[in-house]
Amino acid sequence: MAMAEAFDQQRSSSQYAELSFDDRLGLLVDTEWTARERRRLSQRLRHAKLRYPASLEDVDFSTPRGLHREAVLSLGTGAWIRDHHNLLITGPTGIGKSWLASAFVQSACRHGFSATYVRAPRLLHELAVSRGDGSYARLLTKLAKLDLLAIDDWLLASLSEAERRDLMEVIEDRSERRSTLIASQLPPTAWHAAIGEPSVADAICDRVLHQAHRLTLKGPTMRDPGTRRGGKAAS
Repeated sequence: MAMAEAFDQQRSSSQYAELSFDDRLGLLVDTEWTARERRRLSQRLRHAKLRYPASLEDVDFSTPRGLHREAVLSLGTGAWIRDHHNLLITGPTGIGKSWLASAFVQSACRHGFSATYVRAPRLLHELAVSRGDGSYARLLTKLAKLDLLAIDDWLLASLSEAERRDLMEVIEDRSERRSTLIASQLPPTAWHAAIGEPSVADAICDRVLHQAHRLTLKGPTMRDPGTRRGGKAAS
């Protein structure tokens, strides 16, 4: 326990002798609060399942790709999550979308939000498996409770009927109640064709794009040697 350890340190060190009881108690309370916050953050980051150890402080703004510092810093405050808005990151492969998605999830965790990163193919697979083992409702409830759900590789392939239904359930549960981050190679204008059924496509697009902030990245891949990948230089 952090407070107990801090108390033992106070007893064994003369530097605290001249402090009043209130001051010493305040230090103990601060130490315990800080330790608990660190444990909560560590737990949130474990549950976030980040693809990259990314941070908004490490975002590369020097490489021209249409990424503006002011927009990223504004989103980094987490206000859009508190307001239940969405965030859409689009651009070609290798431009740093997954890295940025991980960075925004990490930032959300640091602001005290519950957040998870998941690739769309994995999410759809987990939903399909849950329908078979009877945990479908529990999984939907778990996803609906997240303050931020980041879905990467959105619509990499056309959806089947079951996948459309599952994705609609996830998006509907979160619409205007929680925030969803979408990272995709496809611009929104191409989503209808990938989703397939026009009525379902309209419903999903309307819910995702409503009150959505957008980061549209452009430029060559950042995976080439010597280029940077969202933040630090690629290895």
